[in-house]
Amino acid sequence: MTVTIDIAAAAKIIVAALFAGALLAVLLLLVGQVRSFINSRRFDLSSRSSMKRRWHEIIELARQPGEVSLKLAVMEADKLLDQALKTLAMPGNTLGERLKFAAYKYPQLQRVWFAHRIRNQLAHEASYHLDRPLGIKALKVYRDALRLIGAV
Repeated sequence: MTVTIDIAAAAKIIVAALFAGALLAVLLLLVGQVRSFINSRRFDLSSRSSMKRRWHEIIELARQPGEVSLKLAVMEADKLLDQALKTLAMPGNTLGERLKFAAYKYPQLQRVWFAHRIRNQLAHEASYHLDRPLGIKALKVYRDALRLIGAV
């Protein structure tokens, strides 16, 4: 029995395997670099102090009487969290997209979806009524998220 070897076909297979291995190595290196970058991002002292100051302004706004102040406080808390996630270089065009990505590093951020849905209702439904206990609960969720990521 004779075995014939097609040298050209064997060479193509070897080259393809080497290329696939090199591509896999590059992808693993990139994933490692992205992880390292995300884990290394922290708030500097000035941005953290400005976020704390803004958070205290939001709380003062929420303490004012009336539903409008509470609605505005929830909307501003949502914006502050979005700004904080941008500072941490979380990718995405919207807070929702950034939250999905950030939840890989901070699984507890899943709780923010409750508050973010309230914010969306406030933004898109003019007749949405926000009662005080629900608004305060949403603000607590934002506060916990901001503390978790080290913004306040």
